[in-house]
Amino acid sequence: MKIREMTKGSFSQIFKVLQMRIHDLHDLSWEQKEIEDLLRNSESQYRMTLDSMADAIHVVDRDLRIVLLNKTFIRWIKMLGLETDVLNRSVFQVFPFLEDKIRKEYQEVFKTGKVLITHESNKLKNRDIVTETRKIPIIENGQTSKVVTVVKNITKFIKTEKALKEAERDKSLILNSIFDQIIYHDLDMRIIWANREAANSVNLSPDELVNRHCYEVWHQRTEICENCPIIKIRDTGLPQEGEMQTPDGRTWYIKGYPVKDETGSVSGIVEVVLDITKRKSAEQQLAKINNVLLKSNQRMRQIALRDSYTGLYNHRYLEEVIESEFHRAKRYGSSLSVIIADIDYFKSINEAYGHQFGDLVLKQLARQFKKTVRRYDIVVRFGGEEFIVLSPETDRATAIKLAQRILNTVNLYDFGNKKHTVKLNLSMSVVSYPQDRVIKGRRSVKIISEGVDLINFGDKILNKVKEAGGHKVYSSMDVGGAREQTSYSKGEEAANTQLLKGKIEKLTKQANQSLIESVFAFAKTIELKDHYTGEHVERTVQYAMEIADALFLSREEVENVRQAAILHDLGKIGVSEEILHKKSMLTKKEFDVIKTHPQIGVDIIRSIHMLHDLIPSILYHHERWDGKGYPGGLKEEEIPLGARIVALADVYQALISDRPYRKAYSKEDAVKIILDGSGTQFDPKISDVFLKLLKQE
Repeated sequence: MKIREMTKGSFSQIFKVLQMRIHDLHDLSWEQKEIEDLLRNSESQYRMTLDSMADAIHVVDRDLRIVLLNKTFIRWIKMLGLETDVLNRSVFQVFPFLEDKIRKEYQEVFKTGKVLITHESNKLKNRDIVTETRKIPIIENGQTSKVVTVVKNITKFIKTEKALKEAERDKSLILNSIFDQIIYHDLDMRIIWANREAANSVNLSPDELVNRHCYEVWHQRTEICENCPIIKIRDTGLPQEGEMQTPDGRTWYIKGYPVKDETGSVSGIVEVVLDITKRKSAEQQLAKINNVLLKSNQRMRQIALRDSYTGLYNHRYLEEVIESEFHRAKRYGSSLSVIIADIDYFKSINEAYGHQFGDLVLKQLARQFKKTVRRYDIVVRFGGEEFIVLSPETDRATAIKLAQRILNTVNLYDFGNKKHTVKLNLSMSVVSYPQDRVIKGRRSVKIISEGVDLINFGDKILNKVKEAGGHKVYSSMDVGGAREQTSYSKGEEAANTQLLKGKIEKLTKQANQSLIESVFAFAKTIELKDHYTGEHVERTVQYAMEIADALFLSREEVENVRQAAILHDLGKIGVSEEILHKKSMLTKKEFDVIKTHPQIGVDIIRSIHMLHDLIPSILYHHERWDGKGYPGGLKEEEIPLGARIVALADVYQALISDRPYRKAYSKEDAVKIILDGSGTQFDPKISDVFLKLLKQE
């Protein structure tokens, strides 16, 4: 009751002014009621605001009686063990133990009319509490009529401030004990802080370096040094490093790191400098001595044992090392493995982009090989697009894992330049000693060395990979597990017949392989016509194979899905670029032209017997589960499984890609569209499998 009366008293002056205004108005009783309601609302809001404050607040008049307080103040004095019924009581009665101190402080504020700030430490429930008290005068008619006292708990602030000071001290101790020079710049290259080592390098104290420009102190310049790595950090926001020369002949190795603010903008730069003058001099002297020795033989050895395009070892080096490694493995009973890799359809890359681009791809692939293999493995460019990895002390199981890791790494990498990029497929074979033992049944034939024989066997397995469609890893276990033996015991006639049969089979396989490679090369040229299609196909293949694997299809079925995904847009070669690149909606006539591309693609490959299994998946990849697709209007299980897989992968990749007529959808929106189309446009089972794959990603 007392608090409510006091609150109303605090607004007495406002009431008087408003009442005078109301008496001046005639017949406006409704305005008076509205103003009274407004006052009550304002008073309530004022009280709520005051009580919600975290600081303890009370107001005293000139008799030092408490005339107003908030709930926090009541809680505060309650924690101190004092009486809470304090309204209209003297502050000396509330805080009898502080009478002299309070009297002096309030007398000063009432006399001077200035804010007084004091700090105190108290024990509160066995805790040390630090408070800040502000006594704020309320001036009326030129005199202090009341004083508002605000008590704030600043214990955490004091502790934080102390911790910051200790951290600053520790930072200085640590950084000043480092032998490297450490300098902190602002964006104008002005020094904010430097450690003792940096100051010693120019015979100054750290304080003398502050606010001076680094180029003035260390380089005696009036402007920023050319090629300064610190400027590059400011301009790029990225770490930089490099060497610089000082006017007195010293060489410094500099590393710089950006300091960024909350918005991610560079606000400062930390520079770490190491004096490498002596080391550099020693390196230069040693380099001069070595240069004389290296120049005489480096060029010849490079030509003799290195491939000029890729920098890998060549077949000459392989001939030298294979036998020594084989006999070492044989002598000590250890393992030796050989991995042979060949790029599938490399002919198509050269035909589509030219041989210079092909050479660039080979160099990039060589770098990937060197990054992926182990330190003691030997990588050889055996010739053309064929590579060999020699892995000493490696059994077959480990070599298969290494080959698979190489294949996975190549799958993730985009080869090429800014203008064109391609994905590479590798056919890989693995042979190992002693698991793949050398068995000889030759007669009247010069015996081939055992190491080379191991490579020849690997080459035969590689041919099996090619026949199976490529882009996988095979070992002898995948081709029957037994080494091929040649026997001449049944006479020269039988041997000649067998030899002729083998040559005919090999020529037939080579012809089929060349024909297939030509088709895939032809498909690759679509990228030159429609850049979107080129990138889209590669990603569609990836999604289609993941779906096929998740459906536990056989290896042959997965390979058919992969090839169908590669060739599904082959028929776009017969669609004009005007339609492919159109940014607005297609007319019915133009869409009818687009709808012919599955049939065009099938017509192109129909004459190739080895690709017949792909025809259903290519022809029907635009059919819908509800029967509203094209070209045949097939529905549900009538649509070939491969076509259903390619259709879903094709649509999802199209949704998350920029098209001439729209921007790409987000992955979340694309998933929602696929979910909405499940059971109408897409096979619901395949949709569920694909959405689970995306969720796992």
